[in-house]
Amino acid sequence: MKSLHLLLCAVVALVLAPSVHAQASAPESKAPRARVKNLRVTVLSTMLAEDHVLGEWGFSALVEADGHRILFDTGYFPNTVLQNAKALGIDLSTVTEVILSHHHDDHTGGLVTLRRELSKQNPAALSRAHVGQGIFWSRPGKSGEGNPMVAFRTAYEAAGGSFVEHEGPIELAPGVWLTGPVPRTYPERNWSGKAQMQSPKGLVEDNLPEDQSLVIDTEQGLVVVSGCGHAGIINTLEYARKQVREAPILAILGGLHLFRADEQVLAWTARKLKEMKLAHLMGAHCTGIEAVFRLRELVGLTRRTCVVGAVGASFELGKGLDPLDIAR
Repeated sequence: MKSLHLLLCAVVALVLAPSVHAQASAPESKAPRARVKNLRVTVLSTMLAEDHVLGEWGFSALVEADGHRILFDTGYFPNTVLQNAKALGIDLSTVTEVILSHHHDDHTGGLVTLRRELSKQNPAALSRAHVGQGIFWSRPGKSGEGNPMVAFRTAYEAAGGSFVEHEGPIELAPGVWLTGPVPRTYPERNWSGKAQMQSPKGLVEDNLPEDQSLVIDTEQGLVVVSGCGHAGIINTLEYARKQVREAPILAILGGLHLFRADEQVLAWTARKLKEMKLAHLMGAHCTGIEAVFRLRELVGLTRRTCVVGAVGASFELGKGLDPLDIAR
């Protein structure tokens, strides 16, 4: 009987063994992605400005997320962001990374000056620039090269900077994502339609293929920083939700290129924003003042949650928008 009992135990062990092995080798579930807990975005270049800072047709913002500091765009004139940061008491010399949303000079004009001046304090200051594929493509015009980044590239690299060209989304820091070039799902034609570019397929319409935005993932939702939104703000948001997380849009900060949009376009845009549960909007630069007011009304936002962007204005996680007195 004892032998029979041992034999039965051995058979049972053999039968169960494959199941135990399969369970042990099963792939583990993916760990949840990191989410930013502390965030502050401060505008350093746009048109609206109080008397101690400079306004211009351009955009730039400092993004501070859980200790990571990134400069998003560099304004139009060479010294604007440098001077505004100083006036606001912001030290940019410790910022090593800069994002350029697209090639237009109202977003790239300060790049070389910022690198040259800040590197005197810190050799690593703004030493790495993240750009989207297509930003260096030639834009031939009547008076010669129409893409300022062709010349800026040479000068920036001569000053010790390097470019990182992105074809798709990438996580730059825990919870901080760069979209890379955005697919054009909806026909949001947020560009002039007049310029041309020399693409790998030949001379074609310049639709700003390199246009990219920054996406910060927080527990409350996604915060999106946009330079001009040439890819279309709805295209950008839907791509962000697909690539990062299908979450409500906590805030949109920056330019949306809606200053020429008609009522039909604004109504469609507002409907989409409402579907994504947009909670805060700071429409700066090329968004358009009237467009901001119409979006506030159509989305159902308030004077506290939807404002025109101004130099020095900010968004802080847990506190919301601080538009300053001029835009309050």
